[in-house]
Amino acid sequence: MLLTLHAWMLSGSESAWSAILKITHYGAFLLWQPIWRGEQRLNWVSAMLFVVGGMALLAMQGWWLRAFWLAGLIGLLGGRVFSAQAGRERLVSLVAAGYLLTMLLMWVEPHLLELTDTVDTARWVVTFVMPWVPAALCFVRLAPDRAPGGSIDFFYSLLLFLLAVILVMGSFIIETVTHDDYALVLMEVMFTISMVLIVLSWLWNPRSGFTGLGELLSRYLMSVGMPFEQWLQRIAILAETSQTATQFLNAATREVAGLPWVSGGVWQSEISGGNFGETSPHKASFTYHGLRLTLFARSALSPALTLHVKLLTQLLGEFYEAKLREEQMKNLAYLQAVHEAGARLTHDIKNILQSLNNLCAAAETAWGEDNRERLVALIQRQLPQLSQRLKSTLDKLQAPQAEAPALMNTITWWNRLRQRYRDSGIVFASDKIAAGLDLPGDLFDGVADNLIQNALEKRKSQPGLKISVTMLSGDSHTLMVEDDGTAVPGTISEHLFNAPLTSASGLGIGLYQAAKQAQQLGYRLTLASNKDKAVRFELARG
Repeated sequence: MLLTLHAWMLSGSESAWSAILKITHYGAFLLWQPIWRGEQRLNWVSAMLFVVGGMALLAMQGWWLRAFWLAGLIGLLGGRVFSAQAGRERLVSLVAAGYLLTMLLMWVEPHLLELTDTVDTARWVVTFVMPWVPAALCFVRLAPDRAPGGSIDFFYSLLLFLLAVILVMGSFIIETVTHDDYALVLMEVMFTISMVLIVLSWLWNPRSGFTGLGELLSRYLMSVGMPFEQWLQRIAILAETSQTATQFLNAATREVAGLPWVSGGVWQSEISGGNFGETSPHKASFTYHGLRLTLFARSALSPALTLHVKLLTQLLGEFYEAKLREEQMKNLAYLQAVHEAGARLTHDIKNILQSLNNLCAAAETAWGEDNRERLVALIQRQLPQLSQRLKSTLDKLQAPQAEAPALMNTITWWNRLRQRYRDSGIVFASDKIAAGLDLPGDLFDGVADNLIQNALEKRKSQPGLKISVTMLSGDSHTLMVEDDGTAVPGTISEHLFNAPLTSASGLGIGLYQAAKQAQQLGYRLTLASNKDKAVRFELARG
């Protein structure tokens, strides 16, 4: 492309060879151009655009056409300098842009100003030296994905094009008016442009407290049509006040409908959808986190508005995803509460059933007259307690809401526990319990039953296991259940009160629920000792 361009620049402005070289260069430009990729299929509009451009280029003549064409190529190649990532690709684009700028200032502009002496002076350099620059670029090897003709930076390209036009027009006007030396005029214009760029670069990101033009431009781009901070604040308030994700989307889309450039829209999520306003030919669609939002604009969307719509959709998608997670967490919390309540009540009923099994076992072995009297006494003691515990469990099932724990006299509770496990071979011991002390009966019943039943199950695999239950009632109540069996394995003791564990004789959730209930009431259930011949659980004030 550059070689055919150079041949076109050297040809006369009105010759047939000039037209042939111009069309040849245009064809090479179409093969190189970075706007449409080579594998992209062109529609008829794009194809007609290329044809009309070629016809217009062929019809137009003169050095002004060449000047503006060179300025456009400088913009396209210079834009690649800032967007290129590989150093070799950046160097190729920089050399090519420098070659174009040199041809523009050394050859084309002197022809515009009709500076015959300058043209004659530069003719030898342009004819014999400058062609080697594009020719040398043919020997620079680039990776296939780094070849010239890729993506460009639009803003940098536009800026470089305008700078090239200003350089040409400024030097042309000054030279026409003053008739000074062309090299001196060119230096003055370039110096002036460089000083302006230095000032603008400082204003873009200053260090003296001023926010800078860059931040002002960013604020403008982020606030197209309305102040961005106010809109974000209203959306955040809607996210906090809306009960469901669908309600949030309905309210948020009404806020979007209030934007002056929005005529309507359609939104669609995984669970619902809706629309607002009126449709129009100008629309933009984006999808984030399962939310697809299509906005219809009153006029064609500019790049800044497209960026704005993309950001709005992303924010709505993030808030929508947060509301969905909030609903899921509520459902999971509800299911977890139901599960925990059911598991706790199941263990209560299991303990009651175990007590009934003990009574049944005692009834089967009571054959003598003395044993029958003892059985009747045992049933008279146990059945009222079992009936009361079963009624309490049913009350919890019917009214699972949290209530203040029911207090029970400590001495009464301790005596009932001893009577309940009187024939289980368990050693009970306590200090002197003062009269008038109370404790949460449901908590201590649940913890004691769980620990004692676990110890009795352990006795089945370890015959002769000694189990002791100790009650201390000093400053606070402390219940200890100890056995002389083997220690609890480390893999189990690490998670004993933190999560449900696999159990062969139950749900594996008894101690976990007991520990959580104890924590809610200000107590703490721990494995105070875990070694062979001394395995002790304690329930005490946390």
